[in-house]
Amino acid sequence: MNDRSESQTHPSSSLVASLGVLTLVSGFVDAVSFLSLGHVFTANMTGNVVLLGFAVAGAPTFSATASITALAAFVCGTILCGRLARRIPAHRPLMTVVLLFEATLTAVAAIIAAAEGVPGLSSGWPKLAVIALLALGIGARNSAVRWLRVPDMTTTVLTTTITSLVSETSLTGGMDPNLVKGLTSVGSMFVGAIIGAALTIHVHPALPLGLAAVIVVSLAAFFARNTDAQLGIA
Repeated sequence: MNDRSESQTHPSSSLVASLGVLTLVSGFVDAVSFLSLGHVFTANMTGNVVLLGFAVAGAPTFSATASITALAAFVCGTILCGRLARRIPAHRPLMTVVLLFEATLTAVAAIIAAAEGVPGLSSGWPKLAVIALLALGIGARNSAVRWLRVPDMTTTVLTTTITSLVSETSLTGGMDPNLVKGLTSVGSMFVGAIIGAALTIHVHPALPLGLAAVIVVSLAAFFARNTDAQLGIA
């Protein structure tokens, strides 16, 4: 079993790719939440803190209730994963369980979105329910990914990743130690945002959520099927 205090300095390419796909999913759900649920994020909690500040200051079209719901659900997800990690100390089983949990919540959110339609998601319980479901799942996932300790791959935020990517690049005299992982994270988030926004705007917000649920289930199977050695976390 791995010591969770140590970073995974040599993760396998398949592990890096899987975390990149999870980052892609974060782009999906943030596109849906920001474009269909008002100005709120369900993966990027840094953004929610800023949006909450805008709402408190009285800026129009920003909802303090939506931001608080997302933040509270995300925190609950991290607490849930933290308690689960005490019962499931190994990385792979923890990731498998948490990803199945996230996929289930995302699928329920997709069903609500499909049932309510776009107008129905703009206010009331459907809006808050979808926000809470998505943020709860991603909060748990973010906590589980944190235990993997793969540098520059958090799957939800990029500020630290971009800082590390630039500050350690050969342009500053560095050795580009995490170049591939950093570029994977940035590129995945960007592509996820494009796909999520395009499907939300031109088709229906339920579609990217349903697609996200399928992807996350597939990743749960990936973690269940591979060994620690294959993932580079042995």
